[in-house]
Amino acid sequence: MTEDLEFETYLKISKKNFGIYLFDKKKKINLYEEEVKFEKDNETVDYELLSSFLDDNIFNIEKLIGKFIQNIVLIIENNKIFFVNIGVKKKNYEKRLNKIYLENILTEAKDLIKETNQDQKIIHMLISNYIVDGINFSKFTNNIISDNLCLELKFISIPNKLTYDIEKILEKYQIKVSKYLDYSYIQNFFEDRDLKISEMAYKVQNGVNENEVSVIPKNFKKLGFFEKFFQLFS
Repeated sequence: MTEDLEFETYLKISKKNFGIYLFDKKKKINLYEEEVKFEKDNETVDYELLSSFLDDNIFNIEKLIGKFIQNIVLIIENNKIFFVNIGVKKKNYEKRLNKIYLENILTEAKDLIKETNQDQKIIHMLISNYIVDGINFSKFTNNIISDNLCLELKFISIPNKLTYDIEKILEKYQIKVSKYLDYSYIQNFFEDRDLKISEMAYKVQNGVNENEVSVIPKNFKKLGFFEKFFQLFS
């Protein structure tokens, strides 16, 4: 079996519990699911408890799939997760809005956030609104005639110290974090749907929110616009 093609492993670190899930990408079900609940909400990560939880479950998953877990997607809820909302307005001298023009604006915005928050790792970049010559659009329209474009952007980031501590724990199992996802963002996006957290995370990873700029590996085929754009950031 090929872990990367058939399955995704998710580790959830939240205030109420730890959870680990082996998700079958084709059947859209959990092949393995285990959680440990806390007696009270934890505002900080209990790393000893996390290590014990992983000790109990990593081996079980690896035995089930017949190979070692190499990568894991981390779903995290933490009071240190940082949110920044900004607005960017640009005059369009080309008259028609195109993807390259939008790419440049998004690159400038991300660079600004990175420069002013160097102790943070950006995990989500969301386009809340497009305003073209004073008219709101829910999604980008290519080649529309316009003099001005305003973007309302939301960045979600996580402290580098927190990612370092978690990745240090996972090094014990020779596992790397392939992606970080904000638990609250996922829950809010799917608030009216009865889905397991692993399925919600999988959908977010695969572009269910068309206004999220996602980090996609450079060798990924059939890239969409935002996926291609984010190669600039990898």
